[in-house]
Amino acid sequence: MRDKGAGIRVAGGVQKVKGKKKESGVSGLEFHKSKGQHILKNPLVVQAIVDKAGIKGTDVVLEIGPGTGNLTIKLLEKAKRVVAIELDPRMVLELTRRFQGTQYEKQLQIIHGDFMKVDLPYFDLCVANIPYNISSPLTFKLLAHRPAFRAAVIMYQHEFAMRLVAKPSDSLYSRLAVNTQLLARVNHLLKVGKNNFRPPPKVDSSVVRIEPRYPPPPVNFLEWDGLVRLCFSRKNRTLGAIFRQANTLIALENNFKTFQSLQTSKVGTQLSAENLANSALRLGEEDGVGGANGGDAADDDNCSVDNDGEMEMDSDEEMEVDGGGRSGGKGGKEGNGRKKSGKVSPEFKAKVLRVLEDNQYLEMRSSKMSQEEFLHLLAAFNAAGIHFI
Repeated sequence: MRDKGAGIRVAGGVQKVKGKKKESGVSGLEFHKSKGQHILKNPLVVQAIVDKAGIKGTDVVLEIGPGTGNLTIKLLEKAKRVVAIELDPRMVLELTRRFQGTQYEKQLQIIHGDFMKVDLPYFDLCVANIPYNISSPLTFKLLAHRPAFRAAVIMYQHEFAMRLVAKPSDSLYSRLAVNTQLLARVNHLLKVGKNNFRPPPKVDSSVVRIEPRYPPPPVNFLEWDGLVRLCFSRKNRTLGAIFRQANTLIALENNFKTFQSLQTSKVGTQLSAENLANSALRLGEEDGVGGANGGDAADDDNCSVDNDGEMEMDSDEEMEVDGGGRSGGKGGKEGNGRKKSGKVSPEFKAKVLRVLEDNQYLEMRSSKMSQEEFLHLLAAFNAAGIHFI
């Protein structure tokens, strides 16, 4: 019998049969890089993550993307119960087989579904090696969850993790850091090399600890994001320059007139769990390494970013804020291509600049501003009847 690896005998020698390379692991499962499937294989790293999570014997632990269960089994050894959410039916089957008939079978609840679509159950901790392509929306869905959990210890792409923990004046400081740190205390725990995974991702990873602030700051999160999004449209320009742009002033004046007519000046202080939940995905969008989700840059959609990873516009473009604070197109046009009608009144422009000047924000840049300074600026604008939703 011919050896399978010998190839096919042809004239002039042996022609080797080349097969397609597959990244496989437990039970011959093929892992899909395009779906963010990178299984953590180093037991020392797995143990370090579990140790840093501070799991109590009474804790319910949420795991996202458990894969074949290398982290799951260590969580089960410490926790009262583990809830694992897995999208891939092959992994669900593998996970079920791995723990079926063991002492941990009754401690493990497996939810087959998309994390971004399922209703989350109660949990005390989240410990996970997540799919990198949903890093940002996943983070904000967790932060919007109620009742609030104690902490999350999550593996991210390294540069995305550095953006989460960045401080004012850091090169990676962005809307992602501002929005995340508004809602949580964030700390970098350890860096993990790409060779600790199967298949290895293109970049290194990092483990981050996230502790939600409870209660969250008393702010309307849609309005907060409208302001922060506007300020970070060009994070290294002064706020005075950003708020002098015609399209920005026109949109803000339209909002001002609407709020005046509705007499809803207190909207800026509205706060509820529903408000945060509805705002969660918006807070996390358009940030991250290589695009919205923080996945491998080469795998993401084309996107124009500057060296700091921030969305940047050409010099002849102007920022335009609509009802939700988004940017418009070139030449004073709205997203649908129609020209923005109307002119800003000199009185309203003076009103906006007076808020900045009176609070010493005219020469400030968003790249150097803290959450407290953004909160103070939003409160000052709201007190003047100026809103960002």
